[in-house]
Amino acid sequence: MQNSGQYFLRLSASDNVLVVVKAILEGQELELEGLKITASKTIPFGHKVAARALNAGEKIVKFGMPIGSTTATISAGEHVHTHNLQSDYIPSFGRPGEGGH
Repeated sequence: MQNSGQYFLRLSASDNVLVVVKAILEGQELELEGLKITASKTIPFGHKVAARALNAGEKIVKFGMPIGSTTATISAGEHVHTHNLQSDYIPSFGRPGEGGH
């Protein structure tokens, strides 16, 4: 079990997501703020993980500010990205045909 401090950064005390500062490999076991988690897939550097369980429709807070809303229930330690997050401010995360919302 590896210490979460080596992999995650909380940018603001009110954030409900953490930034990955070292890539996490699928199957890797980590401790996330007292919780033992196993990564269900590889999570690249710079991406977000849920600091706690999040409900569908809940605001995602990063840098102390809402950046979007969840589109599904997200478990603590789960990758938070375009597959389960939508922007509340722009209509799409990507170019047409690239899976944007």
